[in-house]
Amino acid sequence: MPHTVLLAEDDRAIRNALERALTLEGYRVTAVADGVEALAQAHRSRPDVLVLDVMMPGIDGLQVCRVLRAEGDRTPVLMLTALVETADRIAGLDAGADDYVVKPFDVEEVFARLRALLRRAAPPEPAPAPEPEPDTSGRFLEAAGLRMDPQARRAWRGARELELTRTEFELLELLIRHAGVVLEHSTIYDRIWGYDFGPGSKNLAVYVGYLRRKLDEPGAPQLIHTVRGVGYVLREG
Repeated sequence: MPHTVLLAEDDRAIRNALERALTLEGYRVTAVADGVEALAQAHRSRPDVLVLDVMMPGIDGLQVCRVLRAEGDRTPVLMLTALVETADRIAGLDAGADDYVVKPFDVEEVFARLRALLRRAAPPEPAPAPEPEPDTSGRFLEAAGLRMDPQARRAWRGARELELTRTEFELLELLIRHAGVVLEHSTIYDRIWGYDFGPGSKNLAVYVGYLRRKLDEPGAPQLIHTVRGVGYVLREG
């Protein structure tokens, strides 16, 4: 079955061109012109992924995303934005978006980011039936005072449980599994997003900032360290 895309874009030329390109790429597309219709369509038939223009009359893409997240809808959201300031991109991520593309964009970049979002949202392969009384001694990951249960998607610093988004959890899991090893930007992009957005992208820096704010404690050593020009490493002190 082809993946379904709900596209909301008020610019008719962009909407028609992107709808045509996505259809030719094999997606089943529903295209609407504003946020009100986007919400109505999302409630009628849940798509596999949403592509939302940030600036739309009435209800904009940020508001659509906030409403869906407040309702518990975790459908992946890709934002289309003409805004290039980091603060504007952070606003989209804070609203619950999973990624963004800055206009004018290359349609191949849109395809790549959609593929990455859909891979991350795909349900895991069914696990084989467990053996009686399975050994769970290796269930938890631990490093630098952090403990993580990948199966239950829970993480703690000391006794404090961390409230993490899906992307934050996946980023922290990658860092814990490679604690003490400097991970290059390109490696992290490939493992978390499935696509290297290039040296100009701020996605990774934004999410590392989110993660640091949730991990760091007054008087305690910082755990995620920046290796300038290379990447990031998880270590205590």
